[in-house]
Amino acid sequence: MLIDMTTEPQQQDGAGVPDGFGRLWTPHRMAYIKGENKPTGPEPTDGCPFCAIPAMSDEDGLILRRAGHAYAVLNLYPYNGGHLMAVPYRHVADYTELTPEETADVAELTKQAMTALRAASGAQGFNIGLNQGAIAGAGIAAHLHQHVVPRWGGDTNFMPIIGQTRILPQILADTRKVLLDAWPDAS
Repeated sequence: MLIDMTTEPQQQDGAGVPDGFGRLWTPHRMAYIKGENKPTGPEPTDGCPFCAIPAMSDEDGLILRRAGHAYAVLNLYPYNGGHLMAVPYRHVADYTELTPEETADVAELTKQAMTALRAASGAQGFNIGLNQGAIAGAGIAAHLHQHVVPRWGGDTNFMPIIGQTRILPQILADTRKVLLDAWPDAS
């Protein structure tokens, strides 16, 4: 697997003296920290990435599967390798506003994602959920999206807690290819 970061042991501190600590450089996270790709308002025309992604090629948009009313896409800022989302095409903020068809597609894509993640990476468990509204932690509250985060025994260590850093062993394009190869045929 490819590593999406560099590790440099024995860095020097600001005064030029080695401090003995290794550094994990994750420059791709700066876009998330600065709020890049976040909408400027609640409307689809306000820069919603979930509205823009379906117009992209599957490869450029990191889309794994398209259904009639929703699609599955890799998360650009994953919590774990393989973290993806099921997203309705329609710009809707509240789960209770989904149509029965949208609800069914989000649910089916979630099931397919779990199957693919188990086959591709041996996922032992999942965190699956919606952050409904900004107050509940939704980074893009104006467009509903359901997270599917694969989990493995021992996958959480001190890095996210103390170092505020996630270790991701694979670049997203490679993760997409592995998951596509394992994605079940639509039923």
